[in-house]
Order: sequence, then structure tokens, then C-alpha cells
Amino acid sequence: MAREDPITCPLSAKAVLSWPLPDLKMVDRMLVRGIALLSRSKVGHLEGLEYVEPERDPFILAANHSTRLEAILLPALLFLLRHGRRIHFMADWNFRMIPGVNLLYRRAGAITVARKPARPRVLNFMKPLFTEKVSPMEQARAHLMSGRSIGVFPEGTVNRDPLRLLHGRYGAARLSLETGVPIVPVGLRFPAVPRGVATPEGSPMSIAIGEPLIPPVAMPPAYANLRVWHERVMVTIGRLSGKSWEFSAQEASDGDT
Repeated sequence: MAREDPITCPLSAKAVLSWPLPDLKMVDRMLVRGIALLSRSKVGHLEGLEYVEPERDPFILAANHSTRLEAILLPALLFLLRHGRRIHFMADWNFRMIPGVNLLYRRAGAITVARKPARPRVLNFMKPLFTEKVSPMEQARAHLMSGRSIGVFPEGTVNRDPLRLLHGRYGAARLSLETGVPIVPVGLRFPAVPRGVATPEGSPMSIAIGEPLIPPVAMPPAYANLRVWHERVMVTIGRLSGKSWEFSAQEASDGDT
């Protein structure tokens, strides 16, 4: 169902400070409003909010990943516009070593992914402090089966290429096929960046949320089915983000997230 009151970004400061957040505690409301206020200078347009409204839960939100900042701004803005209903984003454990970001991850219920080594590697000894015994895929599956949505950047890393998406990891497609939960594709664009120029950190963005992609049937994801479904997801994200997606055997990854 389409919204009767379409959202215009950037939101006014008054709208951010008065937006009802009944599902959040006081400290969480303060954090979400604070980040949303910061996002006013970074998010110039948002469309398709009706596809991620709380009554649509559960779903798997899958977005391209061009800058580090969007991993904070996108969840916070959606938390606000969904009246405090969380989307549990998968996030790299390296960022949890940053005190302020670690607080945001914990309060947001982020799913920590610990595949990458620490930067610098000498900090790898801290990994057990920020990871769970339950694997990220198992945590994500539990959220979906309990009616809660999750968020994924399927490229798996920041990709500043202005024209092409990375091949991406199969985790979102696998979870969708296993659970029957739809994937909501999201394209992040950077209209102020000249065409063909690598995306600088902090560039203003626009957010295009596409119609949910419904998996053909909930089933064990045989490799052929998984690859076809992953391709459809990535091609759609590419269309929304203004990038192309082309399969390359060298880029293929069988990773779970």
C-alpha cells in the first residue's frame, strides 16, 4: 500500500525531532534523532519507503555499498522513518573497535560479521570481544523466522567504482530461498559526483528503495537456483544505483554473508 503522506528528504529538523518512535527507549531515540539530523546534509532524496514499512516485516534489505558513512546513515534514517522498528544490519566487526560506532551497533542490534582480519592485524586478538558464538547467518535466519527484518550490503565491502557493482556474496539470496522472505533492493546514488569518478567519502546521496523481490519458492538453495536468484538481486540493485553488474568467475564468492 502506498503512503498517503510521501516523505521528502532532507527531512526538516522539526520533523526529525518530533517523529514518533514508540518502539525505542530514550537513549535509542536520542541516538537515532542525532544521526538523522546529521543525515539531513547527506541524504537529498528518498523514494520507495512504502516497501520497508513495519507491516512489511520480515524482509531482507540489500543495498550497494559505495562509502563507509552510508552504513551508519541508512540504518538510522530507516529506523526513524519506521518509527523505531529496527532492521538488523550485518556489519563488519572492525568498526566495533571504534567506541562511538560500537555503541551504535549494540543499540541497533547489528549482526557482527567477523570474516575480515583487523586493520591493523595486530588487533585481531580483540575479535572474540565483539563476536557471538552463534554464526551471523544463524542470527540472521533467527531474526527472519521471528518476523524481524535484516539488512545486508551484499558486495561485502566498500566499492567506490562509480560504474560497476562487485560480484557480491550469496548470503542474502541464500537466506531468501531458505526462508521464503522477500529481498528489498536498494540503490544508493551520489548525484553530486561526476559520472565515472570514484565516490568520495561523505558524498551526498539519494536512496531508491525498489519493489520487493519475491523468491520463486522456499527451498534448499541448490547452487544453480542460488546463482540465478543472486543475479536477479544484483542486477536490480545495479539498476537502482545506476551501476552495471556483470558476472566474472574470478570475482565469484561462495561466502555466506
